[in-house]
Amino acid sequence: MSSAATLPLAAAAAATGAVVHVVQHLAPGGLEVMALELAHAQAARHPTLVLSLEGDEAEAVAAWPRLAEHRGRLLFGAKGPGLDPLLPFRLAALFRRLRPAAVHTHHVGPLLYAGPAARLAGIRARLHTEHDAWHLADPKRARLVRAALALARPVLIADAPHVAAAVEAAIGARPQVVLNGVDTDRFLPADAAAKAAARAALGLPLDRAVIGIAARLEPVKGVDLAVAAMARLPGDAILAIAGAGGEAAALRAQAAGLGDRVRFLGLLGDMPGFYAALDLYCLPSRNEGLPLALLEAQACGLPVVATAVGGVPAAVDPASGTLVPAEDPAALAAALGAGLAGRGGDPRGFVLRQGSLAVAAREYLALAGLG
Repeated sequence: MSSAATLPLAAAAAATGAVVHVVQHLAPGGLEVMALELAHAQAARHPTLVLSLEGDEAEAVAAWPRLAEHRGRLLFGAKGPGLDPLLPFRLAALFRRLRPAAVHTHHVGPLLYAGPAARLAGIRARLHTEHDAWHLADPKRARLVRAALALARPVLIADAPHVAAAVEAAIGARPQVVLNGVDTDRFLPADAAAKAAARAALGLPLDRAVIGIAARLEPVKGVDLAVAAMARLPGDAILAIAGAGGEAAALRAQAAGLGDRVRFLGLLGDMPGFYAALDLYCLPSRNEGLPLALLEAQACGLPVVATAVGGVPAAVDPASGTLVPAEDPAALAAALGAGLAGRGGDPRGFVLRQGSLAVAAREYLALAGLG
């Protein structure tokens, strides 16, 4: 565990009176991106820090270079694998030294460790957000979350109505809802020059349609379904995949027969640049919460095609976007073809009304009594 003496100087100076967001680890993922962006947005109104229970800064930045822009706002607990019953006490000691105004935990691990630690340290403003509820289908996990909530006594929040309903059904407590949001000043529509530059940077041609996916390459994200859909999609459209993960080799093998129609771009730091290169965004997941990537893509003016799972329907503009059943490559291929032909609508306007990060940041600060 970091001590006050080993904290980054900027973080130590900003700690008193800060909002500390606590995540399990800082690795590429929707929850982690959301915590970073939320802390960044709140920093305009209140000091913020992000505490990762696991890892250390050097390793995390090397694995995810985007973290470099958040240096000075990051803390690491260096938690090892498995249960650590002493970690809440070490975190409580850290919070006493930092004297934050609020501690905001995200998902079950941070709730279990940092929630009780914040209460033990006398931090009055304690928030906890559930970003999905599938894990609460396990009765043992639901009992664990109920016990952690009883110990920490935070304001309980869900990031989508369907998550709030599922949390209430599983643990008997109704969360308040604060919808996920994205930075609409960062994610903007691209003009023709910006699109050409983005495609050149990614090695994508200007004379072909490009469909994009940004996801961890793991089975739950359904990237294999999109590759299967490309085999059914007429024409020469390209599927550009941004991300890394355990399924990368299997996906490359699956796409081998499609020539240059499937491009693997790896992890990208410049997501606005990625969206600028696209004509259509695809989210083929088997399970989701309320995905930020859909909101980011639509904020950039892109129509989207997505599977109707979890909170996805609430994140898709009904006028410009299309929902399809999960596990159905044929339906996905048909929707991708229709999406490339265009449906009209105003995806950016939808995000400005429904998914603004600035609104979410203010609502969270208000729940912490810091509005």
